Amino acid sequence: MAQEKQAVLLPDYLTVRELAELIDASPIEVMKRLIANGIMASINQQVDFDTAAIVLEEMGFEPQSATVIAVQEEKKKASEAQTWRKKYTDEKPESLQRRPPIVTILGHVDHGKTTLLDTIRKAAVAAGEAGGITQHIGAYRVMHNGRPITFLDTPGHEAFTAMRARGAQGADIAVLVVAADDGVMPTTREALNHARAANVPIVVAITKTDKRNANIENVKKELSEVGLTPDEWDGDTLVVPVSAQQGQGIDDLLEAILLVADDNEIVANPEADPSGIVLEAQVKPSQGTLATLVVLNGTLHRGDVVIAGEAYGRIKAMFDENSKPLDEAGPSVPVRVLGLSEPPQPGDTFERVKNDKTARHMSEDRKDADAVLRAQPDRPAFTLEDVFAQFNAGQAKELNLIVKADVQGTLQPIIDSLKQLAEKDDSGIGIRILTSDIGNISENDVMLASASGAIIIGFTVGIDPAARRTADSKGVDVRQYDIIYKLLEDVELALHGLLDPVYADKVIGTAEVRQLFKLKAGQIAGSYVKEGEVRRNARVRVKRGNKVLGENLTVASLKREKEDAREVRSGFECGIALNNFNDYHIGDILEFYVTERVS
Repeated sequence: MAQEKQAVLLPDYLTVRELAELIDASPIEVMKRLIANGIMASINQQVDFDTAAIVLEEMGFEPQSATVIAVQEEKKKASEAQTWRKKYTDEKPESLQRRPPIVTILGHVDHGKTTLLDTIRKAAVAAGEAGGITQHIGAYRVMHNGRPITFLDTPGHEAFTAMRARGAQGADIAVLVVAADDGVMPTTREALNHARAANVPIVVAITKTDKRNANIENVKKELSEVGLTPDEWDGDTLVVPVSAQQGQGIDDLLEAILLVADDNEIVANPEADPSGIVLEAQVKPSQGTLATLVVLNGTLHRGDVVIAGEAYGRIKAMFDENSKPLDEAGPSVPVRVLGLSEPPQPGDTFERVKNDKTARHMSEDRKDADAVLRAQPDRPAFTLEDVFAQFNAGQAKELNLIVKADVQGTLQPIIDSLKQLAEKDDSGIGIRILTSDIGNISENDVMLASASGAIIIGFTVGIDPAARRTADSKGVDVRQYDIIYKLLEDVELALHGLLDPVYADKVIGTAEVRQLFKLKAGQIAGSYVKEGEVRRNARVRVKRGNKVLGENLTVASLKREKEDAREVRSGFECGIALNNFNDYHIGDILEFYVTERVS
């Protein structure tokens, strides 16, 4: 009888020394095995999971991916905390009934999301869209084996996340679309991260299987590498090959969606007061405000008074997706309604209220609260300093993080250290890493953080200008570090409520050098203010391409049309002279910034 192999958990990257310590072997023996496989590696050199796995198998061990197992544990944890379940905690169990699943389609551009939906609902949507990109959000119902399924026609994970950022959790299941001829792309990973952050079960549809260069097995391999192991490979992800053009595999996909729905407690109380989310809204001259709603709980009736965000009104008429008039709409039913006072925002939640007077007062209160929030100075809605206080107030049970680093060799040790920190910590606050990747902090990272209440940690990486603007507007805390121990120290102190408020540099404006003027006292940079404003009392950094030529510089003079100025706003030209800097070139960017207290 063959002896069972000992399982060994491997991170994505580790050194030869660490690999030897994992299995209690000599580093020399491990190096010999590597050399036998054509890999020359020193004792402190890192090897990836696949390479380490080969060595372990040869030495009689069973390698297992720590990343994949962590993802599986995260899925298990997520299934116990589905967002839509929280909505029904006050309902009596005997009142709850299964409702049709609400499904969203996510994936990379051009991988066939709209064509797949078009095939499913037998409507020519894809043909009339510019550039193949979905232009509006709608909802459609289809029947499979006598059971309805509601599909949200969203233009990708951006809209999905934008709705989550407004507090809405409309989808019960996400179908991740991956093209058989293209495989898992960066945008596919982004969509996957957003679905996981939302705690939504995932079904994978491999599209374009009819193409000559389709490689389904390779796609499955790439899916397993990002933690989506197909069920036929002893995983827990249903992966369905489809050809939307030929209509193949569609029934299998719908069946997979229903199987996942059956495994999850997707329920509602049809007798409760109706509530749900807003998908879209518009004003038509002949009809007034027309809003698309999806009912999540209860039954909505024509004549009900509802409030959706700051909009309110009595429902004068309801229509289904085929423009058929309705008198009522139960759980998971999408409807278009007439009668709201103004267009609500996509992602706003709606609920029924007693009468018009109550709705009007609630709307006014919400508008007043919104005005107060807008008048507040910019400050992240949730910062690292807030973690312990919110935990004590019962508002947070874990710290959500998005981690970005410059290279993979740096990223993995940071992730491992954060996980070890969470294991050793006794504060009661968990650490959940929503996503980790290499490269600058992007707008997509900020949107994910905004929707998930996460903090972004960047290690020796920059932040894209659009991401910075979005972070400021949405109140996302972005932390940038260049020393690992400082990063870990801040997180550890935050978990114990000991982290002091910090100060951070905030860019207030940028100017481009367009002309040079030589004076006896030095050089003047004739500049055009591109964004924000430039101020005399701000500090300046000079950039040439990606290179920083000067940092922490002060303004010697700032002139607008030969007159001294305190500040110059975007769209205007000015003359700028800096203390201790004269090496200007045309095209240089002058970045003006101030230091502000973050918390």
